[in-house]
Amino acid sequence: MANTEASLKEAMSSIEGTTGVALVDYTSGMALGTIGGGKDFNLEVAAAGNTDVIRAKLRTMEHLGLKEEIEDILITLGTQYHLIRLLKTRGGNGLFLYLVLDASRANLAMARHQLKKIEAELEV
Repeated sequence: MANTEASLKEAMSSIEGTTGVALVDYTSGMALGTIGGGKDFNLEVAAAGNTDVIRAKLRTMEHLGLKEEIEDILITLGTQYHLIRLLKTRGGNGLFLYLVLDASRANLAMARHQLKKIEAELEV
């Protein structure tokens, strides 16, 4: 089992094209840990903003009567992919991993696969 810092470092180093990663509590909007981002991309602001995306999707699913669980949410921009993965592991209720990828260097299938592996090893 890996702690938050080790898991975020693994995501940064093992997922091709990663420019930022965060562990976020979507009930409060607070980032529990971040690595990456920079002066042109405030990862904490982006992570907090994506809590609204999750809340909206969960509300919509409830209104539709869907009894499914969200695995991940993908947002594609011109130069970036934003991957949001809700944690299913023990102690992960209300948390998500947020990954920002450079679209020109990333492989989405591999990023999803690797993020799922990191989630399985993460101990919160």
